[in-house]
Amino acid sequence: MSSSHSTFLQPDINLGESTLQVHRLILHNDNHNTFEWVIETLIEICKHSSEQAEQCSYIIHSKGKYAVKHDSFKVLKPMKDAITERGIKATIE
Repeated sequence: MSSSHSTFLQPDINLGESTLQVHRLILHNDNHNTFEWVIETLIEICKHSSEQAEQCSYIIHSKGKYAVKHDSFKVLKPMKDAITERGIKATIE
């Protein structure tokens, strides 16, 4: 096998770290926001169905926090910012 053929079989691919990492958008429970407000937020910002948003809100309430979305940091950051602007605590892990 020639060296040029070996190079062809193992190309130098540079995939950025953000391409490979999947982050989680976490919503945290509090004593201020209503279920309805959290559900509305998940529907409008995260594009959840009403059923999915309702289930997430109950999990957040019972567990204290929940990952409502998984995606790249670039996709999740604007969602997190929009959620926190509504007074709901959100973080990205």
